[in-house]
Amino acid sequence: MAGKDIEKDIKEHSFHSVYLIYGEEGYLVRKYRELLKNAVLGSEDEMNYSYFQGKGIDLAEVRDIGSTLPFFSDYRFLFMEETGFCKTASDVTEILEGLPESTIVLFVEKEVDKRNKLYKYIAKNGLVSEMKAMSEKETLQFIAAELGKGKKRIKESTAKYLYGQVNSSLFNLRNELQKLIAYSGDRVEVTQEDIDAICCKEVTDHMFQMLDAVAEGDSRRTLHFYRELLVLQEEPLKILNLLFRHCNILLQIKTEQGSFSFDELARKIGIKSYFLNKYASQAKRFTLEQIREMLAACVQTDFDFKRGKISDRIGLELLLVSFSEGRKKTPA
Repeated sequence: MAGKDIEKDIKEHSFHSVYLIYGEEGYLVRKYRELLKNAVLGSEDEMNYSYFQGKGIDLAEVRDIGSTLPFFSDYRFLFMEETGFCKTASDVTEILEGLPESTIVLFVEKEVDKRNKLYKYIAKNGLVSEMKAMSEKETLQFIAAELGKGKKRIKESTAKYLYGQVNSSLFNLRNELQKLIAYSGDRVEVTQEDIDAICCKEVTDHMFQMLDAVAEGDSRRTLHFYRELLVLQEEPLKILNLLFRHCNILLQIKTEQGSFSFDELARKIGIKSYFLNKYASQAKRFTLEQIREMLAACVQTDFDFKRGKISDRIGLELLLVSFSEGRKKTPA
């Protein structure tokens, strides 16, 4: 699990001289950088804390501050955020080698190059922690734990339903859980009805419903879900891009399922494992040729938008109607 090595250092109060935290899950990056800082210095010590951000940092200043012994503390803490040092060449490794044991340096980066000199140095002499998106099992545990803090419980089936409905960001998920705790009032159990009533459903869910309506050849329901997306303040051009992405995922599943394991295919496509089942189920409702035709039609509609041949809103409505009407004529 992401962060377990940092948790071990904090529990034992035995720290590496340099840390690197990076990855796609912003909630976990923020959580562990704050936990580490507070464990090293405490929440009140600002005298031994220095923050550097962005490119163009003065390395001479980093060396001078890092070489200064801590004031009434065991450690001095240097926080380096989004510096790019783990992707580009720099002299920062030489600076780290010369710092006293009392100085702890934390790098937080969005992206890294594992061939980079600094990355290799930290991996060898410090601790690298990648904050990957949680697996379904880990996310369900997170849901139960967060609700437990509010003295609430949830059935596993209901937690899975929430997992599929809410944006995959843990920041967003945590916000929705706080809303559920407040909304459920004195009731201990959080229900699916609570989720439907209070949670902001993911745009992806509307896309599934819209494509299900297309598969059924139901133009009216197709346009209903399209207009719901408009109500969610999604622009027609963005909806077209989402539609193209959705159809492209269906195409990848249709052509590559069986060549990879379940988890490998989800990672290759770039979607949550939970959604792979939903996409795979929906892909069965279309032939390979139908999916390719829908993708080609999306490209043509985008072309017509950008050349002013048709308005984006009307053009997308016509595209969706053509999808659903075509299903009536050529069922999968």
